[in-house]
Amino acid sequence: MAEDSDAEKTEDPTQKKLDEAIEKGDVASSQEVGTWFVMAGATLVLMVFSGSMGASLSTTMRGLIANSWQIPVDPTGLRLLYEAIGEHILAAMAVPVLLLMLAALAGNLIQHRLVWSAESITPKLSKISPIEGAKRLFSMVAVANFLKGVVKILVLGGVLTALMWPERYRIMAMVRTDPVAILPVTRSLSLKLMGAVVAIMAVLAVGDFLFQYRRWYEKQKMSLRDIKEEFKQSEGDPTIKGKQKQIRYQRSRKRMMTQVPKAAVVITNPTHYAIALQYERGMEAPICVAKGVDAVARKIREIAEEHRIPMVENPPLARALHATVELDQAIPPEHYKAVAEVIGYVMRLRRAASGLR
Repeated sequence: MAEDSDAEKTEDPTQKKLDEAIEKGDVASSQEVGTWFVMAGATLVLMVFSGSMGASLSTTMRGLIANSWQIPVDPTGLRLLYEAIGEHILAAMAVPVLLLMLAALAGNLIQHRLVWSAESITPKLSKISPIEGAKRLFSMVAVANFLKGVVKILVLGGVLTALMWPERYRIMAMVRTDPVAILPVTRSLSLKLMGAVVAIMAVLAVGDFLFQYRRWYEKQKMSLRDIKEEFKQSEGDPTIKGKQKQIRYQRSRKRMMTQVPKAAVVITNPTHYAIALQYERGMEAPICVAKGVDAVARKIREIAEEHRIPMVENPPLARALHATVELDQAIPPEHYKAVAEVIGYVMRLRRAASGLR
């Protein structure tokens, strides 16, 4: 029973688990978001570029019809005609098509970062298995997608019908309208319809993305056994161990620097070593509160100078103390005499300074 409970994926996925899923191409993605971006891009294209596109194509077609009697009908002439018409159409539609492509790309990038993975297109037997196909066909996801499609059709159909019903007489009258006057009306009605579709699709896209993300997140959940295995792997990773060691060293160094102001004296090399010793009356022996070489020693000296802690240059003693004494430990007995001379010297200087004041 305990093993069964461990096998249940009830724990939230770790960041490592989520990153691995994304690297394999398993991401939270909603088709409705991509559709909304394409629809919004098409609406923008229709609003901004429909006039210029219509004018350009109209000019091309008008010139073609006006000079149709001059067009040669031999294979070479027809080929040149098709090429010229194609160039004009491409020139008129290049920017709108580019905007639609960028809108489709943005619809994916806004949901997740760009992922390059062959995992999702790798052939798998489960994709062609009839049993697995039947499971997908009658799964809860398939039912949810079916209901989503029905709701989308009903909502969009109802809203578009409500918008177009008052325009029915105007639309029927267009059969007797001059073709030149039809285009502005068609553009106005199209913008009205597409604006409504974009507004409705925005709500559907947000709801579907939240549903897809929650479904994807639930699929990434882990069991207690999975978390334990990942923890073991992470602990054995040299990179992670190195980072953990670096963090511990930085914290230890920061904590050590906060103890320097408590020191009675700092013994230096003078530049390569620095050992800060704390001593107060009643203590059996001085205690090392900070030590270091090079950059660390320089930092100890800076803090000592800032707090007016006496610094004494004694290279042999500094090297010996650095090699034999650990942080927060008393100095070894063999250094008592040398350290006592240094501390006595510092105390005499303090008494002399007090007498002068």
